[in-house]
Amino acid sequence: MSQATRILLSLIIGLAIGVGAAALAPDRAQAAIPWVQPIGTAWLNGLRMTIVPLVVALLVTGIGQTAAAARASTLATRSILLFIALLWTSSALGALFASLALDWVPLAGDAAAALRSAFSGAQGVGDVPGFGDFLNGMIPTNVLASAVEDQFLPLIVFTTAFAFAVTRLRPEQRDTLLNFFQAVADAMLVVINWVLWLAPIGVVALAYVVGARAGTAAVGALFHYILIVAGVGAVISLLAYPLALIGGRVPLARFTRATAPSQAVAISTQSSLASLPAMLRGVERVGLPVSTSGVVLPMAVAIFRFTGPCMNIAVAVYVAHVFGISLGPSQYAAGIAAAAITTMGAVSLPGQISFVSSIAPIAIAMGVPIEPLALLVAVETMPDLVRTIGNVTMDVAVTTVIARRVGGEMTEADALLDHGG
Repeated sequence: MSQATRILLSLIIGLAIGVGAAALAPDRAQAAIPWVQPIGTAWLNGLRMTIVPLVVALLVTGIGQTAAAARASTLATRSILLFIALLWTSSALGALFASLALDWVPLAGDAAAALRSAFSGAQGVGDVPGFGDFLNGMIPTNVLASAVEDQFLPLIVFTTAFAFAVTRLRPEQRDTLLNFFQAVADAMLVVINWVLWLAPIGVVALAYVVGARAGTAAVGALFHYILIVAGVGAVISLLAYPLALIGGRVPLARFTRATAPSQAVAISTQSSLASLPAMLRGVERVGLPVSTSGVVLPMAVAIFRFTGPCMNIAVAVYVAHVFGISLGPSQYAAGIAAAAITTMGAVSLPGQISFVSSIAPIAIAMGVPIEPLALLVAVETMPDLVRTIGNVTMDVAVTTVIARRVGGEMTEADALLDHGG
């Protein structure tokens, strides 16, 4: 049984026990909460204790790998610049679309109240400053204090600057530091895998508390969450089509046919890497030169996750909606920056690990509680399917743009085929 399946089943079992106990013996169900809740909280804290070292290590190694790829060729450099621009675009659109979607289709008041009561101990992370204080606070005066106090945006700014500084060192010094941070990341991944191995115990405990306090409203809230987050990812993923049409000059019908096989592989495997052979065959049908697609597509699969920022920040916006937190410009700005930057360090992680390591910094930067993430990770399977399909489609789209703008023009025969659709 896969890890995702184990966690999902644990969620279902915990909710069923909690809802059933609340219906049959309400007093006993409530009396059991003080005994059960610490188990779930301890498991959540086990995940939280790895976030700071993991995020720092992944950012340093991710930026180091990206810089190494950029040094390889002009083609790689321009590809990475396009990747970065699209990641920031994805992050900003994710914040916008998630807010609009929740305005149009809000969570029912009773369900939101039930979830708030289920996470009664959850609180926002400190006071969010005004815009001027926000800009001043982006540059940490004490990076260790930022790490201790969960001030993630200044920590991310420092780590990003530090990572780029590492790329400018002599090769032997650079490799020493990158190997050190890679070892830290690998060690944290081992710890997280241990914690996730215990996930059925922690998730059952947390789900019991939610079921006992929120009742069946919790189930409806989870379905609403999947609808909103997956919908945001699906809508923003559609940008791949006009990008290929305008930037890559590939007719929509031809682009759709070229991406369909890789999308089918993505649905069956939920893996961009497994979809790479189908993507390479698809761009070959479009008529892109192998000299370009053979460089850009593998690099996109390795370091570019277009749907990551938009769907990650959508999760944080959703949690804020549940808790009735009114997000201001500085909170959105902090979340957009955190979502765009942390994605660069999380592209090679399994879904359950990247969910926590990517979204927790965003939520903390926005002053949003992270306790609900321990339950939301259990239903990540459906949103993750949308993530993979969107990533695969955008990988092919950016390859058409780069091939057209950087890697050389299509042949005259391919151009004629373009006119034929």
